[in-house]
Amino acid sequence: MFQTTTAIRKLHSLKKRKKVIQGGTSAGKTFGILPILIDRCIRTPNLETSVVSESIPHLRRGCIRDFLKIMMITNRFKDNQWNRSSLTYTFTNGSYIEFFSVEQPDKLRGARRNVLYVNEANNVPFEAYNQLSIRTSGDIWIDFNPTANFWAHKEIAGKEDADFITLTYLDNEALPQTIVDEIEAAKEKAKDSTYWSNWWQVYGLGKIGSLDGVCITDWKEIEQLPVEARLLCYGMDFGYSNDPTTLIGLYKYNDGYIFDEIIYEKKLLNIDISNLLTSNNIEGVIYADSAEPKSIAELRTYRHKILPCTKGKDSIVYGINLINQNKIFVTSRSKNLIKELQSYTWMKDREGNTINKPIDAFNHCIDAARYAISSQLKNPNAGKYFIR
Repeated sequence: MFQTTTAIRKLHSLKKRKKVIQGGTSAGKTFGILPILIDRCIRTPNLETSVVSESIPHLRRGCIRDFLKIMMITNRFKDNQWNRSSLTYTFTNGSYIEFFSVEQPDKLRGARRNVLYVNEANNVPFEAYNQLSIRTSGDIWIDFNPTANFWAHKEIAGKEDADFITLTYLDNEALPQTIVDEIEAAKEKAKDSTYWSNWWQVYGLGKIGSLDGVCITDWKEIEQLPVEARLLCYGMDFGYSNDPTTLIGLYKYNDGYIFDEIIYEKKLLNIDISNLLTSNNIEGVIYADSAEPKSIAELRTYRHKILPCTKGKDSIVYGINLINQNKIFVTSRSKNLIKELQSYTWMKDREGNTINKPIDAFNHCIDAARYAISSQLKNPNAGKYFIR
């Protein structure tokens, strides 16, 4: 028997075109959204609905399995209406629900649809979502576990056309008590463990944490720079139209290091960067992206102490490891750096396994921080005798 849960009632209350559902484990997100989509297809002839996630294996383990289970529980499943090759279920009134992954570019840029459901959207690139959304005329459903801030928080949540709700296991009355007990056991473990504290935050309470493949795992936020912190150098990453130019200060503090965000701004010309460096009294050595030699050369003509950061094979992973190997503090004013630290994750293969390569996103401040700490720790005397 299918049970109408608090999660389903909350989902029914969402009225805006875009519906963002943040939730912990076993909160009933998928099992709540799919029945709504099924009912709409049955009531509305020729409704075209797409359910999309990171990969076909992921869909088979999750959404497709739940969809077939719901259809069978409610006695709606007809075997001859389920196309196992195209992963499409066609209803008698011409409506259909199709399942595909973001790994299928022909689908991303293919036919339009009426309704879109992006499942576990934190594993879906924003560009893929954007291609799908501009081809969707009606409702868009987005769900995820809040392992970190990502594009749904930045680009959609809080906008006029979007509803946002948080669900937890307590909203899912259909959950067996054994699973409830298992989840709540983490609450006790959280008192003595950073890992379980994070786990409970994300999967128990449905709040944003930093789990599931985050590259930089151990850092602490501090209110401001302590007076005893000693400036070592700065790191700079260049941007322009779509990406910001960033400047991060690196300070030595006791037995660790502090990162302090100073510049995060798009559409800066080199003269604008120079003016910002001057207005912020930046007089120390800056290590910048060596892929921009012309910008570095021009900034040196403005009398700034700027050097290219040496890059080599696996320099990104080396820099990440270097940060992870040290005690790191981040100032509270470093808002963009903090967001990136919560969102910068390792890539996954088609089976969902983490690989030793970070995503190329949420990394503008982190790249600047890498340039600073990599250059400083490779050669602690670099820049001490700077020649203009």
